[in-house]
Amino acid sequence: MSRPARGVLRRPRHAVGERPFIVIWEATRACPLACLHCRAEAQTERDPRELGGADARRVMDQVAAFGRPAPLFVITGGDPFQRPDLTDLVAYGTSLGLRVAVSPSGTPTLTRENLSAVRDAGAVALSLSLDGSTAARHDAFRGVEGVYDWTLEGWRAARELGLKVQINTTVTRDSLEDLADIAALVRREGAMLWSGFVLVPAGRGGRLDSLTPGETEDVLHFLYDCGAVLATKTTEGHHFRRVALQRSILDARGERPRLGALYGRLVERADRLGLFEGPRRPVRRPPMDVSSGRGFVFVSHTGEVHPSGFLPLSAGNVTHHPLTEIYRGSALFTTLREPSLLRGKCGACEFKTVCGGSRSRAYGFTGDVLEADPYCAYEPGSFPYQEELRALTESTMR
Repeated sequence: MSRPARGVLRRPRHAVGERPFIVIWEATRACPLACLHCRAEAQTERDPRELGGADARRVMDQVAAFGRPAPLFVITGGDPFQRPDLTDLVAYGTSLGLRVAVSPSGTPTLTRENLSAVRDAGAVALSLSLDGSTAARHDAFRGVEGVYDWTLEGWRAARELGLKVQINTTVTRDSLEDLADIAALVRREGAMLWSGFVLVPAGRGGRLDSLTPGETEDVLHFLYDCGAVLATKTTEGHHFRRVALQRSILDARGERPRLGALYGRLVERADRLGLFEGPRRPVRRPPMDVSSGRGFVFVSHTGEVHPSGFLPLSAGNVTHHPLTEIYRGSALFTTLREPSLLRGKCGACEFKTVCGGSRSRAYGFTGDVLEADPYCAYEPGSFPYQEELRALTESTMR
């Protein structure tokens, strides 16, 4: 039996109570799409209350005030290309030493010219959404015909321009059977990272059918398998870190997890597509150990500060209090950074310090930010190799 690999998880280099690893700013809620899951319930027109250019610059000043190296600063929406000052804002953030990424929608604004402009202003990465392996699937989810083609054209242009590209896929009941095909498309087109967003019932997403815990478990293990050939991560799928720890130990012992029928179908489809053939990644990309309010902060279009864009609880507003003070000292954020306060299965779980479950999903389903994540299938204490788990967890926390 070989030993499980060290470095199964990544941790931010600085204490997450002092500075976030990533800050996401919702530059606008304006967007011409009608996505079925949209947490922002985006509208076609810009909200007159959204932060103007001067306030936006002050937000970036506050992000830079966390110190060097600065958090990754992601400008999202809505569609950030709906702001005519986007390029100027990217340039300003870059001048402060921020690593700036942009997360646009797949619309006619996703042109080579616009992508070139944000790259020249200093943007280092682009995040795009792909929720179906075909135009029919993706466009139906996004509510507008042509989005699939605009997305692929923008994706290819961004790569040619030297921008790193992350592809985000929303995991819903309708996309479950398509995930292997999407993974094959991501591998074929090339991306820095593929992220599976495990749906949270926020905004329009509250009207979509929920996944079962077993289906979620199957998806997370399939994403782990995909990590052998392309870099994968999750959004609001914090138990992916648990899966990575468990699989590292099981792989070292030559054992496989017992999973459901969905996992079997996804693997079978991936094999038929040849997803796992050819060169493999020399090293898996370890998932980053950050969660809502713990290494992660979201600033809304009006300046409200949330632990996550999917957790509609505000800890303050950047126009009244510095982001550094809100992140470091607000009751909401400090509570979320204390795993001993978790309730239910999450509170009893041996993985709570490296997982903790989705606080956004717990709040969305129960109204209690500290309750158990209802999408988690794991029963605390049921993993058979607890001693090896403790040793591996301790090594990742050093």
